[in-house]
Amino acid sequence: MTHKRSGLLSGLVIGLPAALVGTAALGAAVLFEESLPEAVMSSGGGLSVLLGLSVLIALLVALAIGAVRPRSLLLPPIAALYAGGAVVAGQIAGTAVLVGAKRNTPSAEPGPAVVGDITPANFNTGLQDALTPYRDPLALAWPDWAGVAVAAVAALALVTFRVVRVRRTQRIQEAAEEPKETREPEYRAPFEPAQQPTPKPTADLFTPCKPAKD
Repeated sequence: MTHKRSGLLSGLVIGLPAALVGTAALGAAVLFEESLPEAVMSSGGGLSVLLGLSVLIALLVALAIGAVRPRSLLLPPIAALYAGGAVVAGQIAGTAVLVGAKRNTPSAEPGPAVVGDITPANFNTGLQDALTPYRDPLALAWPDWAGVAVAAVAALALVTFRVVRVRRTQRIQEAAEEPKETREPEYRAPFEPAQQPTPKPTADLFTPCKPAKD
């Protein structure tokens, strides 16, 4: 019989790096927002970029977790938590570095951020400001919540579909293997022939008997 594996531990382990990659991607988009083409940022006031990245994060997390053939029903909500958390963490990280870079270099001319701005000092300086909106969730702008919701719902739906499909496939395989395993071998006594001997035809009552010879 096929060995049942929930894939819970494997999904937890492989889903976390995928979420971290998504966090880095979204954080970079927030940090280098001014360097992006104006046509991209003007579409929906930047909402389209946020939603697009949220969907990509959900796909990344779902593909990573789905690669381990998951069966556990706990993995869909965990995938939603990973994807939604990656969006929140990316926004916080990008905003913290951006604010910290402006505070630590006040004499510099305002302009787009550069790779050199990504330092622990800048992150620590701007972290408190980046966390402030999330301390009062009701004050957070709805586009930020929209990105988190899209990522979480998309990851939840994708991993749920994968889990249901894997469980259905394994049930079909188990149903196909079960008759072979439960079938009992036919009992045969020692020296018993494989086939029963063909019974001889009985004599007809109306057939005259042959006369006995002297």
